[in-house]
Amino acid sequence: TQARYALPGVISDFMKNYPHVSLHMHQGTPQQISDAAAKGEADFAIATEAMHLYSDLVMLPCYHWNRCILLKPDHPLAQLSEKVTIEDLAKFPLVTYVFGFTGRSALDKAFQRKGLKPRIVFTATDADVIKTYVRSGVGVGVLASMAIMDELDSDLVKIDVSHLFEASTTKIGFRKGTFLRSYMFDFIER
Repeated sequence: TQARYALPGVISDFMKNYPHVSLHMHQGTPQQISDAAAKGEADFAIATEAMHLYSDLVMLPCYHWNRCILLKPDHPLAQLSEKVTIEDLAKFPLVTYVFGFTGRSALDKAFQRKGLKPRIVFTATDADVIKTYVRSGVGVGVLASMAIMDELDSDLVKIDVSHLFEASTTKIGFRKGTFLRSYMFDFIER
């Protein structure tokens, strides 16, 4: 989700300003990402979940974001608008992120606070895959609001549910003691 929706503008601008810097993005599990950065195989780790894995890195907050639900227009929750509750969501099958990816723990915590268990029927690491399964009628999508594109997703109903879930913070990290070149500072700032 971060690579597809948050980073394209950042990377595009960065590449225009630093055309001789080679940039390679590797996606992986939180464990894979933290290991690569800790071993010096990657300059930066960008992560939202499992911050305990990043204890060897300096982790700086980048931005906060929250969730929405995504529904087919004929779904019963589509009529509730922003009045959706955790109890409402608990009645329906959910399609969301794999645990450990993109703020999933905030979803689980919100249900736990109410003594409920979400009925998660399908998980994926990619928001576009989640949207595909919402379209096919598998369940209600719970995903990052930034992943909804008004034109591309106009066939679905988006409802903001930031009132139900804690905001998540995406962070960027690098190894302690790393010599940061000026272009690296610029990338962090972006």
